Amino acid sequence: MKDATGAGTGNAGAVRGAERKLVLLVNGLHAKSGGGVTYLANVLPLIAAEPDVDVHLCLHRDQQNLSLGGGDSVQRHVFDFPTGFWRLLIREQIEVPRLARRINADVVISPANYGPLTARHSVILLRNALDVAGVERRPLKAAYWVLLKWATATSLRTCRRAIAVSEYAARAASGPVSERVRRRITIVPHGVGPPFSPPSSETDREPFVLAVSDIYVQKNLSTLVHAFASLAGERPELSLKIAGRPVDEDYFASLRRTVSDLNLDGRVNFLGHVETEDLAELYRRCTVFVFPSTVETFGNPLLEAMASGAAIACSNAAAMPEVAGNAAAMFDPSDPDAMASAIAQLLDDPDLAGEFRQRAAERAGAFTWPNTAARTVEVLREAAGRVDDR
Repeated sequence: MKDATGAGTGNAGAVRGAERKLVLLVNGLHAKSGGGVTYLANVLPLIAAEPDVDVHLCLHRDQQNLSLGGGDSVQRHVFDFPTGFWRLLIREQIEVPRLARRINADVVISPANYGPLTARHSVILLRNALDVAGVERRPLKAAYWVLLKWATATSLRTCRRAIAVSEYAARAASGPVSERVRRRITIVPHGVGPPFSPPSSETDREPFVLAVSDIYVQKNLSTLVHAFASLAGERPELSLKIAGRPVDEDYFASLRRTVSDLNLDGRVNFLGHVETEDLAELYRRCTVFVFPSTVETFGNPLLEAMASGAAIACSNAAAMPEVAGNAAAMFDPSDPDAMASAIAQLLDDPDLAGEFRQRAAERAGAFTWPNTAARTVEVLREAAGRVDDR
């Protein structure tokens, strides 16, 4: 292992009596894209700003280009071992506890549903959508989600504390566990950052429907394309823009074939990865934002769209009702006609769309990254035994 800063080998673990800082090791090995990176980029700097918390972050060398924030206040440790799914799982169990001992970490947090089983005072973040195992039909990919369920259940039984991003995430992850294990879980929702804010004028809206997510099967974009096809004929000016990386290449290829089969080439635009500032502008300019996902533990794009004052049509499944509340037109994600109807309702009724935009912006105000960070630090202190957590 290489230590990117050379830090963490000296007095980080020195006992300084009652004044000793809380030494936190963040296991970032599974942060590759999407919500995992968004979470760390927003929460890490805020936790590192706590005067009595000493933050360490471990990554693989392949992740060094990620913008995770924190600057010099976060001491980085970079592992350099041959990567791959199984290698990473095995080496994580060895290297993270070893590093934790070396820096005398009081607590280790793994924001990926599971973590090193032998790490002292381990905390896991329940944010992966485990119910994808019931949606995915390809054997190898379905096996991955079954393995993730097992890893989550095992980590829940061995961790000191768990943080769930929603009530749905807690229910999906805990399953048939004991009440004692269930009591370890604290609900701490994600937040939304300053770049996402309502437009200065409604005249800035443009005739396109927007969806934002990395492209996986559970994001349900194929149903969205079929719903859009039923809207497109009577609305020649309308287009569908999908922002997100094609992580699942097979599904993406299938999606493109669907677009072509429905004669929607030129009407459906795949934008790929979009930088934050440009994404915020898309939320502000769209006529309707659609969140069609079937399985989601939180949904950062949904909250970003709310904060941007978008008129939202949203799936009524999983955690979406928790996040959106009454600020979105809800639909059954398995029904393309219901999805199309919810979108059309917002397209055709400007007053209703305006009401939903106002509700969305107001509700988003309850979700802030400072609140997320503060509540997370409370859980970390409990896990480390720094407060009375009975």
